[in-house]
Amino acid sequence: MRVGIIGGGGISETHAHAVQAIAGLTIEAVYGANADRAAALAGEVGATAYADLDRFLAHKLDMVIIGSPSALHADQGIAAARRGLHLLIEKPIDVTTEKVDALLEAADQAGVKVGVCFQDRLQPDIHATKTFIDQGRLGTPVLASGRVKWYRAPEYYSGSRWRGKFALDGGGAMMNQAIHTVDLLLWLFGPVARVYAHTATRVHQIEVEDTAVATLEFASGALGSMEATTSVYPGFSRRVEVTGREGTIVIEHDRVVSSDLRSGEPGVVSTSAGDANASASSAKVSDTRAHQRIIRDFVQAVETGGTPICDGPDGRRSVELIEGMYASARSGQPVTLSARRQPSRA
Repeated sequence: MRVGIIGGGGISETHAHAVQAIAGLTIEAVYGANADRAAALAGEVGATAYADLDRFLAHKLDMVIIGSPSALHADQGIAAARRGLHLLIEKPIDVTTEKVDALLEAADQAGVKVGVCFQDRLQPDIHATKTFIDQGRLGTPVLASGRVKWYRAPEYYSGSRWRGKFALDGGGAMMNQAIHTVDLLLWLFGPVARVYAHTATRVHQIEVEDTAVATLEFASGALGSMEATTSVYPGFSRRVEVTGREGTIVIEHDRVVSSDLRSGEPGVVSTSAGDANASASSAKVSDTRAHQRIIRDFVQAVETGGTPICDGPDGRRSVELIEGMYASARSGQPVTLSARRQPSRA
């Protein structure tokens, strides 16, 4: 398959390196608003660089991977779908459900696949946890929590043209950093019916929140909580906890660190060594491998007519929930979420 890369930043480099490691895929073209960065990435992978989106889309391609600023995803995806190109989109799929719905409609009309890069779903321990829950072994859902207590230095925002800005980022710590964890809570425990949230900007000079908390009411009746921040120094491991009637599973980073059942039987056994002190270079390698998994999954869906591990309607759920969090924070009242576009895969 012939792949086009939209974006010239760090995540697009990860996408490109992941594609290069997969047999049968070639990167044919790269487009980015920053012509110099797009040209540099294209030169690195032996592709043609474009500074014009229409000319890029006219290149002979089968699919595109979109890694541009979040609020551009839908517009660029719609343009690519109209060319008959399959779309794998970096999280979030876009920053509003209105734009997501326009994208999904365009993809439906064009008959192209849409996938979202929630690659954590394919991390071995997390995927095993999903299977364990789907088998009913955790029992009736009771409580779930996600904690993303990270730190970003001021230059993380000041050195970017889009981070921390409503127009292109769509939100702060919850929409940008914590959306992977929001997706996992939804994937593991099902849709959320109502949310009550508070947000604040406590440390950084940015337009969006750097600290947020939310209480979740799942459609199943289970309760949950979500914390997201880029203002907690020096930063801590992401943590997800899920409890059912029969026990509790705790995940840190992407590794199950605790799995206890009231029956005393084995729970989810970790297959990952994990490393809380991994170097930046080894973390980059790990991220590339994770993206290899999501790209392979998407290509398989295209080739077989199947469904990606996270398709467009499924990717919409996290955006809708975070929209609900922001609406609740503005109004000071709980927000009830719609039941539209339920995921095609549980």
